[in-house]
Amino acid sequence: MPTKRRIVIALAFAAALAPVACQKYSVVPPRGASFPATQSQPGSTNPVPPELLNQPIDSQPQLPMLQIPAAQRNLWKPKGTARDWKHIVIHHTATSRGSVESIHEAHLKRKDNSGNPWLGIGYHFVIGNGNGMPDGEIEQTFRWRQQMHGAHAGVGDYNQRGIGIVLVGNFEKEHPTAAQLVAVKSLVRMLKAEYRIDAEHVVGHSDVKATACPGKYFPLDEVSFGLPASGFVRRTSRPGESTFADFNRN
Repeated sequence: MPTKRRIVIALAFAAALAPVACQKYSVVPPRGASFPATQSQPGSTNPVPPELLNQPIDSQPQLPMLQIPAAQRNLWKPKGTARDWKHIVIHHTATSRGSVESIHEAHLKRKDNSGNPWLGIGYHFVIGNGNGMPDGEIEQTFRWRQQMHGAHAGVGDYNQRGIGIVLVGNFEKEHPTAAQLVAVKSLVRMLKAEYRIDAEHVVGHSDVKATACPGKYFPLDEVSFGLPASGFVRRTSRPGESTFADFNRN
């Protein structure tokens, strides 16, 4: 084959391969290739803006904290229309164990001052201590689900417009468990916010009736005002006061 013809064929073959070589550079850049400072190289993350590089960490922009609507935080929000709640009344069972079921059975045997039998458990919420219910578990009762009056305070307005919370345990003899305190603080905080109840209207049963309930070892101010644990106990028992087990409620 004449030399000139071989050269022509070789040049034609090289020209045919040229697009393939260029196409390769679309994936792997040629040696020495550079990119504008505002663009990211393939496979890299977006670059940090130069003006932020020399700023202290605390001064750099932060993402806003996630705000959860109050309605979503209320795990016990009733389905129907809420009652006009004005008070929260705290109790203890004055027993070492208990549950919604056991208290319900006991209250079914009670009668009010007119001789009418109770509908069942008089409280709206029960918080367990690990004996009969899991420690720190909060369970609502039919009175809360149906937004009914309570039968726990022995005083009309505190039954009609007071949310009754009872913790299993005898707090004349011992302190609530750590889990119970976390639970009751969380529940009270939610109820206060949801129904606009101020701390002065979060009371112990002994604030509205002559009784030792919820016991001298229950930190009522800590719970009412949302204070950190301090070991402070609001009340001491007084001679002649009744307890959960023997007071006459309606």
